[in-house]
Amino acid sequence: MMMVFAAAAAAIAVSMLLVLIRLFAGPTLYDRVLAVNTFGTMTVLMIGILGFLTERPEFLDIALLYALINFVGTIAILKFLAYRDLGQGGEAGRERDV
Repeated sequence: MMMVFAAAAAAIAVSMLLVLIRLFAGPTLYDRVLAVNTFGTMTVLMIGILGFLTERPEFLDIALLYALINFVGTIAILKFLAYRDLGQGGEAGRERDV
């Protein structure tokens, strides 16, 4: 059983290297954002597998926290790319005085 998880960890490591190639190759900014998000997801999988291999279940808590940070970070990057602002910014975000 451990050999299966070790093989899965090796496959994820190879996939992470391929995603890093996509990250640096581009060609567009959105390809790079997708690569960063995919790398984060694979990191969550790797943390979970390593937690199983080392028999430390608290790694799953760390993996869940990393998944949340990855999600929020991706949303923040995409919002910044769309609006060039992370806050409400501009007239559209302000309430108008009546």
